[in-house]
Amino acid sequence: MRIDAENLSFSWGSTQILKDVSLHAEDGCFVGLIGPNGSGKSTFLKCVYRVLQPKMGCILLDGKEITHMGYKETARRLGVVAQHNAYDFDFLVKDIVLMGRSPHKRTMDRDTAEDYAMMRDALRQVGMERFENRSFSSLSGGEQQRVILARALAQDTEALILDEPTNHLDIKYQLQLLNIVKSMHKTVLSAFHDLNLAAMYSDILYVVKDGAIYGYGRPREVLTEQMIAEVYGVRAEVRTDEHGQLSIIYRAQ
Repeated sequence: MRIDAENLSFSWGSTQILKDVSLHAEDGCFVGLIGPNGSGKSTFLKCVYRVLQPKMGCILLDGKEITHMGYKETARRLGVVAQHNAYDFDFLVKDIVLMGRSPHKRTMDRDTAEDYAMMRDALRQVGMERFENRSFSSLSGGEQQRVILARALAQDTEALILDEPTNHLDIKYQLQLLNIVKSMHKTVLSAFHDLNLAAMYSDILYVVKDGAIYGYGRPREVLTEQMIAEVYGVRAEVRTDEHGQLSIIYRAQ
C-alpha cells in the first residue's frame, strides 16, 4: 500500500507543530522518521493514523483520502504500535492481541478459532507465547511493547505505523521486533530515536526539525556528520563497515 501525506500542518492553540510536511512511502517501503524530541514526528504519525486531524493538507492511502474512509476501514489497512499503551481495565495478554481482530468483525461477532490461531501466531512471532494468560499490567514495559506489536500483527494490515517502537526494549528485542517488521515486506512508517537502528532498517529516511522536513533520501545520503550537527546539535562520526552498514559514533562536546 502506498501512503502519501501532502502539505500537512497542525497546531496546538497558537503553537504550530507541523509546517507544510509532505512524505511519500511506496508500497512495501520501510520509511524512517528521525529528528530530535519535540520535532513533530509523533504528531505527524498521529495525523496519519487519525488520532489527530491536520489543520491543512491531506493523507492518502493508495490515492484515497483517509477522510473519505470510515475509521474501521482505516484500521483494516493501518496497524499501529504507539509509544504509550495504557488501559483503564486489566486485560489478559490474549485479549489485548485479539483486539487486533476487531476491525475485521461486525459489532456483535464473537472471536473465532481463526482469530485465536492468529493471536497465538502473533504472540509466537514476538516471543510472548508463554504469556497468553498473563495480566497485561503485570508485564514490564518491554514485554508490553512486544504484546502491542503482536496485536498489530494479528490485525493483518497492509501497512504498519511505529512510533519509536523499541524505546523500552533490550537490544535483543529491539532487533527482533524490527527484523519481524522488515521481513513482512509491508509499507512501514516508523519514528526512530536511535539513528543506528534507523540506518539499519530504513529504505528511506525523512529528517524532521522544528516541525518541518529538513531533508530526505536513502540513509547514506541523509545520515551525514553535518546533518547530525545541524539537527541534533552534537558532533558525530559516520562510518561504513566492511558489510556496507552505516554506524554513527558520537563524540563528547
